[in-house]
This record gives sequence, structure tokens and C-alpha cells, in this order.
Amino acid sequence: MPVLPTSGRLRWTDVPALLRARLEDALGSPVTDALTPPGGFGHQLAAALTLADGRRVFAKAAPDDDPLTDANVHEAAVLGSLPPGAPAPDLLGIHCAADWTAVVIAHLDGPHPDFSPPSADTEQTWALLDKLTSSPAPASYAAAVSTTPSTTAALHGWDELLSDPPTDLAPAARDRLEQLAELEAAWPAFAHGDRIVHGDLRADNMVRDHHLGVTFVDWAHATTGPACIDAASLAPQLILAGHAPADVARLLRDHPATASSPETTTAFLAALTGHWHRNARQPAPPGAPGLRPYQHRAAAAGLTLLSYRLKGQRAPRF
Repeated sequence: MPVLPTSGRLRWTDVPALLRARLEDALGSPVTDALTPPGGFGHQLAAALTLADGRRVFAKAAPDDDPLTDANVHEAAVLGSLPPGAPAPDLLGIHCAADWTAVVIAHLDGPHPDFSPPSADTEQTWALLDKLTSSPAPASYAAAVSTTPSTTAALHGWDELLSDPPTDLAPAARDRLEQLAELEAAWPAFAHGDRIVHGDLRADNMVRDHHLGVTFVDWAHATTGPACIDAASLAPQLILAGHAPADVARLLRDHPATASSPETTTAFLAALTGHWHRNARQPAPPGAPGLRPYQHRAAAAGLTLLSYRLKGQRAPRF
């Protein structure tokens, strides 16, 4: 296994020559360029490959003993099982050689969506989430994710911060630590459901394709669960993109995926924000120098939304 990069991702030239040759043979054309898009926190190869015949594909690759390979294979299974019309790229193939595995996905042509207030991308994304979660997941999708345990039920952080509050904890969190820990403790009982859950929605896990519009990528964390998870995960990202917190709080209150289960939404948002607050204080993992600063920003945005949802409320007893 190659030494993991201290920053950024593995490169196309880090992939064993045997696997590169196998990919080129399967694709029917040599690779002439490999471009790693900005964003993301993993260390694997994740690159847009340009072929000599002008086509482009997207490839992810890592050694078989790298945990990200399991995630890549899981994503491939998910992409092959999503219902027609789902906002996801097509799976093109899985290839193995030299104790490495590569997943090849259709290339999407366009930038990440713009979630700043003037953009229409936000409205389209909320509409996609409504469509994706309005009905139970199809049996093929449920089967594809059934062997990979969901990590959402285990999200936590306030419990640890309550026992030893850090000195830099924001007053808005310090004053509500017991309530936040109680909400977080209630989340596992709500965490199960039958809806499609992407599990890691951010702007850099989406592409505004010139033909398909906003499309969700990086389905490595996909699972089933309550409808609110992706909408509640995305809401703090809108604050980071410049939306007024009060406006985002109203969006979260009114969206079909979250309006139907307000207690579940609040419990999940508490658990997610606790996870961010706890992890942001940990050392940066290899190959992901931007992760901890991002978690600090997301934690602050999530806490702002929780403050709106909890004004005048006491934590419910479960």
C-alpha cells in the first residue's frame, strides 16, 4: 500500500500499472489526463479521467486493504440499485487488479451547485430531497445497503462534552449542554426508517450537470433511515453558504421531509452537531487537512439552527 499523502488525494500515477492497464482496456481507450476536483476529505484516488477518444469518466480507487475500498464498493452497489430518475450518476463498472479496486462512474459535466441566497440551486436541491424521500426505498436499494451498517445512529458528541466541557465551547452550547445531550441520547431510537438516505450531503458532494441539473455524488454513506436526515444535514450548509439562519430554520420547519417528524429532526440535528463539535477538536486525520476546520464551521451553523428550534422548549423525555 502506498504511503498516504499528508494532504490531498492519491494520484493516477499512484495506481498500480496493472490496474491502470485494466481500466484502459475496459474503457477502450488510454487515459490521457486525470484531474482531481476540489473538495472532499478522503485520501483515495478520486479523479475525472480524460480518454484519448475524448470521453471522460470518473474513477475512485484504493488498495483492497484500505477502508475506503469497502466504501467505494458500497457506493457502486448503491448506484446500481437506485430508482429511475434518482439524482445520481450511472455506474460504469468495478475493476480489480494488483490488490486494488477501482469503481468507474459516469462523468458529470458542471460545477458544484451554488447554495448562496440568489442561486436557484438551493430550491432545486430541496425539491430533489422531497422527491427522493417521499416514498419508501425500493427493494433493490434496501438490499444493497442492508449489509453495511448505518453510522448515523451512532452520531454523538454532547455526551462527552457534557462530562468535560472544553474552555472554547460557545456559550449557546454551554448553556444548553444537558438539553443537547438529552436530545442526542434520544436520536438512536428515531434513527431507523425506510427512506433513501444519501448520508453526506454537501455542495462538494453534488454536481450541477449541464444536462441533468443538480446531481448527488459520493454515495459511500448511503443507507436507509427517516426522511429528515439529508435535509437536516444540508441545512447547516446553507448557513455556511450565506443564507440567514432564520430563513434556513423556516426551510427546515416547512420541508416535507422534516415537517412530518419535527422531534426526529431535532434529535438528529442535535446528534450531528454534537458529532461535529466533538470531532472538530480531534487531531486532523492523514490526507484530510481541511476536515477539522470544516467541522468547526459546520458545528457553529448547526448549533445556530438548534437554538432556533429549541427556543422556549425543554428537551422532551423519551
